[in-house]
Amino acid sequence: MSEISGGSRSVLLLFFLSLFLLFISGISDDSSGAKNETKADPHAASKNNDGPEIAIVFVFVVAIGFFAFFLFKFWQKKKREEQYARLLKLFEEDDELEVELGLRD
Repeated sequence: MSEISGGSRSVLLLFFLSLFLLFISGISDDSSGAKNETKADPHAASKNNDGPEIAIVFVFVVAIGFFAFFLFKFWQKKKREEQYARLLKLFEEDDELEVELGLRD
């Protein structure tokens, strides 16, 4: 498996950071707009603006998923390296045993 290079990782981080900042600015309180609001439409004030909050939660869930995926791949690579090292050690011990028994020079 190919790993993500440092440049790709920084681009991915920059992308998620820009999305985060975009959604944070979207949910910020605009108090100047609230002062100019009229009472003509009573349903306008009661509308639920949960879109940005849901998007932020979604971005965080995706980011945690990516982090877990890369952490799993890193763990898998380490386990594979340990298995190769054990296998190499067994082959070396087997070669030494064959030399001791006179089966090989």
